[in-house]
Amino acid sequence: MTLLKTHTKTLLITLTLFIGLQSRSYADGGFPVRPGRLLLAPSVSYFFANSAWDTTGTPAKRYPNNGKYSSVGVTFYGEYGISRNWAAVVSLPIVFNDFTQNVAPTSTTSTGLTDLETGIRYYLANIDYIYYFSLQGTAITPMYHNNAALGYGEEGAELKLAVSGSGTMFDRSIYFNASDGFRQYFGTNGPWQNRYSGTFGITLDAEFQNQVSVSGTGIFSESTDKTFSPVLEANKDYSFFELSLNYGHTFTDEISLFATAGKFLTGYNTSAGTIFSLAFVYRLDYK
Repeated sequence: MTLLKTHTKTLLITLTLFIGLQSRSYADGGFPVRPGRLLLAPSVSYFFANSAWDTTGTPAKRYPNNGKYSSVGVTFYGEYGISRNWAAVVSLPIVFNDFTQNVAPTSTTSTGLTDLETGIRYYLANIDYIYYFSLQGTAITPMYHNNAALGYGEEGAELKLAVSGSGTMFDRSIYFNASDGFRQYFGTNGPWQNRYSGTFGITLDAEFQNQVSVSGTGIFSESTDKTFSPVLEANKDYSFFELSLNYGHTFTDEISLFATAGKFLTGYNTSAGTIFSLAFVYRLDYK
């Protein structure tokens, strides 16, 4: 494998990991993680919204009573390469939600752990070590009880297919990633969801230290429960599409930092918000 391909693969693994974290769906990349490599990625995100789309998806309207919703999320993520074909992943977020309005109750807050996600990923195949395909199964376990502001409080499962690839353009390394996952929550009115994402990026220098990319992510969630809440984790029947711009800087082979800014462009029965995220990625090799 050429030096170009090696650096590109490392960049894309890290970037798709980060994009997954900031969109609440983790590690979408098709590239394999080296056996014995441990990826640790704490991240923090800030989401803000003062308007929402209704059940028909008409143009977003401001919340009544000058309502505003904000959420700070801190996610702890780990990924370990078991072998050439298998990797284990784990993700645990904690959120700090706040909704304010100019009538009583003027402020409603909620804080706590949300859903623990543990998964196993199998690398299906590659084409000339340029295009990689993976399949991942994930178990969702709520870390709270009877708190709709933190999530559904239901166990769930997801199956996700991903493809990643790399190449060159204008003498720079380029990369892409696409994934599509189907998730089912088990319980009363537990939603069925389609979670998808796509990324295209390019490195900015020959040393592979800086990169920019554009990403699109979305969720289509279907349930008989049509209730709306400004708290994203509480809605069951909704959809949205988010477009984001990402920047990454690699300090060493072990340490990277990524930042993103995203905007919800379309949706229904959900908040029309803006998100900012920052992630620190550290790589350790044990083999």
